[in-house]
Amino acid sequence: MVVFFVVLASRCEVGGMGSRFLVVSQIDATVGSPHQRELEEFSASKFPLFRDFGLERVRGVVCGELGGRFEGLGLGEDWSFTLEFFPEVNVHVLYFYYGDEFGDVEGELKFLFSGERAYWVPGEDLVTFTGIALNFLEAKLVGREPADRSYGEKSGLMVKILEERREPFRLLRAEDAEGLGRFVGAEVLRNGSEWRIKREVFPQVFVEVLYSRDMLDVSYSGRNLPSVGSYQLELLATFLINHIIRFITVENHGKVKLPSICYKMFSRMFTKEKGWSHHTSDAT
Repeated sequence: MVVFFVVLASRCEVGGMGSRFLVVSQIDATVGSPHQRELEEFSASKFPLFRDFGLERVRGVVCGELGGRFEGLGLGEDWSFTLEFFPEVNVHVLYFYYGDEFGDVEGELKFLFSGERAYWVPGEDLVTFTGIALNFLEAKLVGREPADRSYGEKSGLMVKILEERREPFRLLRAEDAEGLGRFVGAEVLRNGSEWRIKREVFPQVFVEVLYSRDMLDVSYSGRNLPSVGSYQLELLATFLINHIIRFITVENHGKVKLPSICYKMFSRMFTKEKGWSHHTSDAT
């Protein structure tokens, strides 16, 4: 019997002006977060690019190629756009232009995160996704094509990731299909013990996670697939797998003993709130 669920998530929808915005150091629950420093580096490298190409050119790529949405967040920014990482996990990129108001600092980018599940996701995943999106945006602006397009081959790291993360998938049940589709914003196809979970990560760029007979695999498709390098696709596939494991964890926590890998999928902010032991299987 084949069961097919389609979840059509509106890309980049965010809450109203009362939304709770977080910075990555809050999500990391760490003072001096290295991920905050990464975002500062993104600001230094991408602000001049955005300034030089101008708002309308950036808007065209963000909306047409990234599936993003321009909107004002009311935080004093000149403009900002939002990307949906997953449903209820949003990334906001804010552009501030100061001119000579602050001496050597002509302007900067700032990065915020929102959504009910934004703080579930570790800063590493959030910031890496932000970097992929910004690099994709830059490549489109300057007309640069990715050099690595080995879509049919897996790196050694990807093989390791698939092996390390397959165990939690054993806990997927037939009744999980619809909820899982909503959670990750994906099409979910279940045929007996076989699962296929397909998400559009950028417009016409699809990542599909396949699980069957204790084997975990990924595949890629879509008209715009050649716009994304194979290394970036492997990262996007890893993020999807990680988010599926978050769903499996919250659905099964307290019911069965979970593999320790499950608790590595969450931010310190989330595990501290839940009183879970981060990176262990003895969460209570």
